[in-house]
Amino acid sequence: SVWRRWCCGWAGDGLCVAAMTTAELLFRNATIVDGTGAPAYQGDVAVGGGRILPAGGTAARTVDASGLILAPGFIDVHTHYDAQLWWDAAASPSLLHGVTTVVIGNCSISLAPVSAADHTTIARLFETIEDIPAQVFEAAVPWGWESFPQYLERMRGGLGIHVGALLGLSTLRLHVMGEAARERTATDAEIELMCQAVREAMAAGAIGVSGSNLDVDEKLQPVACRKADWKEKLALCKAMMECGHGVWQSAPDWPNPAQQLLDIAELGGLSRETGCTASFAKLFQHVGAPQAWRDCLAALEHETRHGAHVYAQVPPRAIDLTLRLDGGSILLLVLPSWMQIMRLPLSERLRRFASPMRRRALVREAGLLESVWQRTIIAKTFEPANAKYDGRPLSEVARERGQSNAEALLDIAVSDGLHTIFQIPRIGNSDDSAVLTMLTHPCSMIGGSDAGAHLAQFSGAGDAVYVLEHLVREKKAMTLEHAIRELTARPAALWGIKDRGVIRPGAHADLVLFDQATVATSAEVDVNDLPGGGRRLVRHASGIRMVVLGGVVAAEDGKHLGARNGTVAELGPSTH
Repeated sequence: SVWRRWCCGWAGDGLCVAAMTTAELLFRNATIVDGTGAPAYQGDVAVGGGRILPAGGTAARTVDASGLILAPGFIDVHTHYDAQLWWDAAASPSLLHGVTTVVIGNCSISLAPVSAADHTTIARLFETIEDIPAQVFEAAVPWGWESFPQYLERMRGGLGIHVGALLGLSTLRLHVMGEAARERTATDAEIELMCQAVREAMAAGAIGVSGSNLDVDEKLQPVACRKADWKEKLALCKAMMECGHGVWQSAPDWPNPAQQLLDIAELGGLSRETGCTASFAKLFQHVGAPQAWRDCLAALEHETRHGAHVYAQVPPRAIDLTLRLDGGSILLLVLPSWMQIMRLPLSERLRRFASPMRRRALVREAGLLESVWQRTIIAKTFEPANAKYDGRPLSEVARERGQSNAEALLDIAVSDGLHTIFQIPRIGNSDDSAVLTMLTHPCSMIGGSDAGAHLAQFSGAGDAVYVLEHLVREKKAMTLEHAIRELTARPAALWGIKDRGVIRPGAHADLVLFDQATVATSAEVDVNDLPGGGRRLVRHASGIRMVVLGGVVAAEDGKHLGARNGTVAELGPSTH
């Protein structure tokens, strides 16, 4: 097949480099899983000049890889490391989980194009949509660019991981249209200005364009891209594809199953009209409509039969959320009164959540999430009088107190100064068999991790290791070869990321060496390391022995080594 030839074909330029380069690193006796889906085999892999070389001879460093798996570096197509890369160039903890390429700029928001006057607006968008605190931007993002090419150029040279960058449609509309972007469709002149910006971005190394049919902005109104009509989207998609490649990414309106099917049909139309790869995040089973995923797969099959290339991004794990009223929460976006309070400083937030005058309205509105409160666990309290509730279901405690779930949640949180930790387990992907069906469908791919976003609610980083630990080793639901293909060569091929995701002479030397018998993710750990102050949840990896980034050992035995040779990923035609 064409896809197989893409994985296994020889890269001419890369081979010329390989032929002239002395090996710097040599893995001996590795069990090689090359990303193509072919059976694992024993062998040696040499690295030099940032590329994989024909094996043989000696090298400056030789690694005995006996008993270990050597695979291409993993690719995560849906992250929100846009801000983090400026204070943590290696996008921790993703690199330590074997991820060597991340895609940023998802869900219609990117850090360019942007004028100086809109820096605060963009920071607030990330805070609202992705729960990345605005103070992180204030402390860490240097700005200093306006156009997308300027942004990519500023990014180059300091990366500790490879990056594929999407241009966010909401960011683009705000830059071209100002506040009108939130209110109306674009004029022909405005569409042409946006098309020119897309062409410039793609020429400079962008991977595509992202939109959203789901998100709201800092004013709790639909994000700017949701005002774009078909004419505008088609024009922008055509402009993107003038360079011969590109991905159109979108977030569907998954809480509304009927609208989600319309969103899939729209992506199919864009793909058929322009030849682009279209991808949406996320497809998952959720408590509001536990069978809607089946209709989505049927809709994807329909679009495929009619010539479209649309792929759903499926998170491989059950989706657990942590809720703290002293932090942000995507969960509360459906409760406008709560979200207005959540945007206030902590002291004022506490006062308003404690206000008897507001209580009735807050409790009534919270009824929209009653199915969620029924699943909620009071994980940890901070007031000694509340310690008896630790680890217990909220619904059980509410009954004891003679209150509704929302009343009990508010009272306990207020008495704890809003620091109470509530956990909502398996709010999504609660049926393991449904998850596996979605993951193995030809119109889906592993994705939607949201690594770098929703920092106090869950850790998106670690999905690749989760697949190896749970789906391959424990459940034996996937072969190792299939799982590695889904984490490497297939996303590289679908997204047109050139010469990555495979182990073959001439390909980029992005590699992960791991012990399949012990590779694992930890439970989520609360750390306090955000610029400007603030917490995030992370998952640590074990069993990852070494991560090679562009031929350089970037991490070894769980420690970053400070490599700064990450690149803005080179693009080529995608292969379906």
